[in-house]
Amino acid sequence: MIVMDHFAVLRGRSGTFSGSDADDTMIDPASSAGNYLPAAYHPIPFCTLHPTIPYHMHYDPSQVYQPEADTYLLLDAALMEVRPGDRVLEVGTGSGFIAAEMRKKGCTIATDINPHAAMSAHKAGVDVVRCNLFDALGGTFDLILFNPPYLPTEPHERIDDWLEYALDGGTSGRDTIVRFAAGVSRVLARDGRILLLVSSLTGLTEVKTLFSAEGFTSEVVRQEKVEDEILYVLRFHR
Repeated sequence: MIVMDHFAVLRGRSGTFSGSDADDTMIDPASSAGNYLPAAYHPIPFCTLHPTIPYHMHYDPSQVYQPEADTYLLLDAALMEVRPGDRVLEVGTGSGFIAAEMRKKGCTIATDINPHAAMSAHKAGVDVVRCNLFDALGGTFDLILFNPPYLPTEPHERIDDWLEYALDGGTSGRDTIVRFAAGVSRVLARDGRILLLVSSLTGLTEVKTLFSAEGFTSEVVRQEKVEDEILYVLRFHR
């Protein structure tokens, strides 16, 4: 399994974490002339980027969203939804817990913008690409899973760390969901389905309206009350 870093590519240097490279090895781009491939390299299906230079980072598990009630609710829905032969994409994989379980059912790829989350997913045995949503991916997927940052967050409440990417949904709680809804059709197969985890704090009706405007039909397939909110798994299809 490898971790591919889309942002390293955008900086003029592409990279992967692979095997021991993920822990304590750094390759000097100048000495490797930009064309080093680790021995364990294998391409990630559907990824449009070609990794070259492995690099080092300090992994901080405190910056990774760990499995909570929303994680388990989405996983439960995903296990009921997945079909034999499905190509599965999990956007915003966090710890990699869901993607690791889905790998047992078939071809599964994951993404996350957070480098610590990408590293965590790699450690869980997941093929993961570090990128914003699905920007680095080509091809299409039959089932797309997403537990987005859905908490309404005012500017003064924001914390400048990587974990914030898993929580901060903007003032409405829907900022990332808006971008996801607008772009997901590019990576969704003709008869593909989407499972999206949202909260009553996010606005269930508003989220359905967003996807309706993009041509999707929606239904609630799971829900669970957790403290002062209700969690929902929405299923979208065309």
